[in-house]
Amino acid sequence: MPSDQPQSSDQPQPSDQSHNQPFGDLAILTSGGDSPGMNACIRALVRSGIYYGHRVWGVIRGYDGLIQDEFRPMDLRSVGNIIHRGGTILKSARSEEFRTAEGRRKAYENLIKRNITALVVVGGDGSFRGANVFAEEYPVSVMGLPGTIDNDLYGTDYTIGFDTATNTVVECIDKIRDTADAHNRLFFIEVMGRDAGYIALNGGIAAGCEEILIPETKTDLNALIEVLKKGRANHKSSGLIIVAEGDEEGGAYEIARKVAKQFNGYEMKVTILGHIQRGGSPSYFDRVLASRLGIAAIEGLRQGQSKVMAGIINNKIVYTPIYEAVKNSTQMDLDLYRISKILAI
Repeated sequence: MPSDQPQSSDQPQPSDQSHNQPFGDLAILTSGGDSPGMNACIRALVRSGIYYGHRVWGVIRGYDGLIQDEFRPMDLRSVGNIIHRGGTILKSARSEEFRTAEGRRKAYENLIKRNITALVVVGGDGSFRGANVFAEEYPVSVMGLPGTIDNDLYGTDYTIGFDTATNTVVECIDKIRDTADAHNRLFFIEVMGRDAGYIALNGGIAAGCEEILIPETKTDLNALIEVLKKGRANHKSSGLIIVAEGDEEGGAYEIARKVAKQFNGYEMKVTILGHIQRGGSPSYFDRVLASRLGIAAIEGLRQGQSKVMAGIINNKIVYTPIYEAVKNSTQMDLDLYRISKILAI
């Protein structure tokens, strides 16, 4: 039977023993929606934690596993052959119980009985809010890592999974374009982005969409219809419109219905890409980003950092207080939106 203690037989020693000043044992969990690159991040956390002399534990199913005492000892073999895999080997789950004081108390008791003094949370803003409350209540060092395809966390230029998700969207739209051209169709393609349009904007430019509808800008249906009429007059035989799910008009189906009432120049179709955007092998960019941030988390904890998110700005590692990462909104580069308008003529 497997031991309830992390194995040490394959743990290399740090090359600089003077840096080996352990903060204690470490636990890792992934929370919220999964994103490509989470496994690469887990790998980096485990390997760098072991490198610096810490015992590392994986928590299964996020905060719920923290409460239900679902801990797994992690060693180098635990993270072998996972860097290319989507999803998360630690699983993820919602936890209403962690929102309660009693649930958080159970979670803390499960940590201290294993002498775990640091917790790394890979997830998005909801996961970070829980982590910040937990760190305010109990003497646990907490580090957040931005794992979300939406790219909507303040304190980092890129979140783990955004690049892969956008590449998936572009690949799908390229395929949809083939059938749109073959049948003289207008496609409304809905992508993820309830509160942020980063996937829609970047994916729409890369895929050459005629229009891009995002939550950060007001949707003018009359202007959209005029664009479509102009395109039809210029003998455009098909069209692609990308819609972030959080668009104010209610998503792709609702927009297509409204447009169809005033314009019948094309046969109209709607495609919802949905959770296909979350899956798949992470891109090289997300693998490297996840690896850098995983090591930054361990090294930040060793420097005494807590209640912060490790991110990357201008290609440099930065640490942002978690409350700022979730309180402040990211600023959409609307120059990209201007560029999309120029290219769509």
